[in-house]
Amino acid sequence: WGGESGGAYQSGSSFDPVANTWAAMSTVGQPTPRSYFASVWTGSKMIVWGGFNGSGTQSSGGVHDPVANTWSLTNTTGAPTARYDHTAVWTGFRMVVWGGNGGLANGSAYDPLANTWSGVSAVGATGREQHRAVWTGPKMLVWGGYNGGYLNTGGAYAIDGDLIFEDGFEG
Repeated sequence: WGGESGGAYQSGSSFDPVANTWAAMSTVGQPTPRSYFASVWTGSKMIVWGGFNGSGTQSSGGVHDPVANTWSLTNTTGAPTARYDHTAVWTGFRMVVWGGNGGLANGSAYDPLANTWSGVSAVGATGREQHRAVWTGPKMLVWGGYNGGYLNTGGAYAIDGDLIFEDGFEG
């Protein structure tokens, strides 16, 4: 879903690996077209957030249910600021959005069941864009990226009630 080739796309397809078939995704209720967004798979749904289109940086997202082929928009109250070139990871119950254009050193966590956002601590964090992030089970590891120069550092988020950033990995 989404992407860009001379303009942001507002369409996509889902793949069924068992049947080895593609199906067009519904366009009803989907978020505005965009590229450079982050997305996660929850095990049953795809969540997209942020990105960029011809109108500017996006501060919205959507949830696609491939079985019902329906979209619902994410709540924007408490959501992270508009961004692109950011990352997102799925913790098993929340999507954590981090960093982005301009070397952002902040993020938020989205709970799709409650359709709510909660803040992410940025204490000690190094802002970055175009970085990579993975979920290890207890932590989100962030590595590399760009912030006025290419970074050879990273950090980790530990989940224990609130998300807490522990910066300090060096390569």
